[in-house]
Amino acid sequence: MAQDVFETVHTVMAVRQFQDREVPFDLIHHIVESGRLTASSMNLQPWHFIVVQHREHLQELGRMVKTGPYIADAAFAVVVAYQAQSRFGISDASRAIQSMVLTAWSQGIGSNWAGFGGLDEVRRWSGLPDSYEVIAVLPFGYPPEEQTVVKKKRKPLGEIASAEHFGTPLT
Repeated sequence: MAQDVFETVHTVMAVRQFQDREVPFDLIHHIVESGRLTASSMNLQPWHFIVVQHREHLQELGRMVKTGPYIADAAFAVVVAYQAQSRFGISDASRAIQSMVLTAWSQGIGSNWAGFGGLDEVRRWSGLPDSYEVIAVLPFGYPPEEQTVVKKKRKPLGEIASAEHFGTPLT
């Protein structure tokens, strides 16, 4: 069931456990396509996405990404890399990651950002040239049925947003 964008942002959660259930390829394609369609500084699109679906490869990624052993249990994962020499690579790839996570969540698929830099082993394993840096690995899958959306613990808007100048709470 598709969701409104704000509702998706409002409810998205980090998912680190997944049902043992395949995600249809057309939905995988849709999620990765949302990353491709993300805005990019000067339209340089300095990213590359590698979709990993084979269980043994997901298990290998789970061992390589220290903060993401749960990748091994995902239905699929996306290795997100950017051209290391790109001035905008990190920001553009981060925007693409958020697009993929939100698109997935709007379709009932959970994810989480695993790793952040220092993923040279993943880069070599995935066959990316030295000119790329892996910024993250995104595992995707259906969340456990018992996982429910809980009220997010966020600071009040007036504490983190100002009107016109710092210190004037946006209310």
